[in-house]
Amino acid sequence: MNILFTICARAGSKGAAGKNIREFCGSPLVHYTLAVYEKYKEKYRNSQHEISLAVNTDSRQLLWQIDQKGTKYIFIQRKKELAGDTAAKGDVIRDTMLEAEKVKNTIYDLIVDLDITSPLRNLADVEGTINQVTQCEKCNFAYSVAKSRRSPYFNMVCKNETGFYDRVISSDYTARQQVPECFDMNASIYVYTRAYLLDMCAENRFALIWEMEDSLVLDIDSDNDFEMMEMLAGYYWKCGKYTDIKDVKQL
Repeated sequence: MNILFTICARAGSKGAAGKNIREFCGSPLVHYTLAVYEKYKEKYRNSQHEISLAVNTDSRQLLWQIDQKGTKYIFIQRKKELAGDTAAKGDVIRDTMLEAEKVKNTIYDLIVDLDITSPLRNLADVEGTINQVTQCEKCNFAYSVAKSRRSPYFNMVCKNETGFYDRVISSDYTARQQVPECFDMNASIYVYTRAYLLDMCAENRFALIWEMEDSLVLDIDSDNDFEMMEMLAGYYWKCGKYTDIKDVKQL
């Protein structure tokens, strides 16, 4: 089985300026993603898997940081039509896969996208998300989540057609314990089969999830997010509460 890991990151960011090239607890943010990729590749180096990494970006600074780490990768130049704020990430990942296949003259069976803004993701999380796809014949897409602290059936609201506010999903639930279990997509890990990436439509999607600890994964999209994750990371590494995040510890 051929596996392509992807890192897809634009140079700009409106929420947290330059977030993809910032330092996190003393190391470039992208080094944490590279560390967990290298852990995976090392663990399965004697397997029959062909494991590669492709980086899709328009940021020279990001490439320089990756080169500092010494990790081998396939560079894919971000296309202009996929560089805007409204470009769908799935389209970017599909383009990365197709371009990487041309470079390597290889067909990839699985594509694993690792978001740079998830520095405390560990090897078990990556393996778990991959296993959701490889161990279920029908599943063609899996992604990481965390338990939601709010529910659209109970305590999440939005403006309705009258201009007033109501629950996102109308229901008769009277207690939080009654509502269906909901999860937040935490934008950390996405695993696709090649076939699904080539035909991404709702009718063709058979997705499973991998649950992560919510306090370890906060999709960094603002300066406050960045500060909070740095404080949490420093605390966790110092107290040893989550020993499995040593996979990506850079301090």
